Amino acid sequence: MRGSVDGLGSSAPLGAMLPAVFADDDLAQRFVAGLDEVMAPILNVLDCLPAYFDPALAPVDFTRWLADWVGAETDGTEPEPRLRAAVAAAAYLHRVRGTRHGLAEAVRLAFGVEPEITESGGATWSARPLGPFPGERRPYLHVTLRLPAPGPADEHRLNALVAAARPAHMPYTVTVTAAERIQER
Repeated sequence: MRGSVDGLGSSAPLGAMLPAVFADDDLAQRFVAGLDEVMAPILNVLDCLPAYFDPALAPVDFTRWLADWVGAETDGTEPEPRLRAAVAAAAYLHRVRGTRHGLAEAVRLAFGVEPEITESGGATWSARPLGPFPGERRPYLHVTLRLPAPGPADEHRLNALVAAARPAHMPYTVTVTAAERIQER
């Protein structure tokens, strides 16, 4: 939390800015020194303002606010490195929203695991007109996520994330399962 910081000096002390007649006035200097103590955290934030908008440098509480501000897909429970990565990638994810790659990247950033995505669409070209259409007639999207220790909230979180990042016209389903453990011999 930013606020009063003991011993924080002002980057622009008011006592030095007073007219010359108050330069030697002890009462005036002590009065503005009290104001300096109140203003120092504000001036400190303003001096470091560019760092507040860099997700790698900003304080965690400000990064959470920044996540809301840029529309990052976060729920407030992710660890700090994943939060910072989601905020840093938010602008890019908005550009690729509604694509398979954008959906996969949003899920990977939210859960730290690569999802399995199956969909009905496709793209092709044909030298002849009236060729067959690619994909299937009925649109669908299915996202499977294999987590090491899935919890009851994971499916709800995945459902909300897919609903926000999928193509608007696509009906979808989601599945969260436990990841298979590889046994060493």
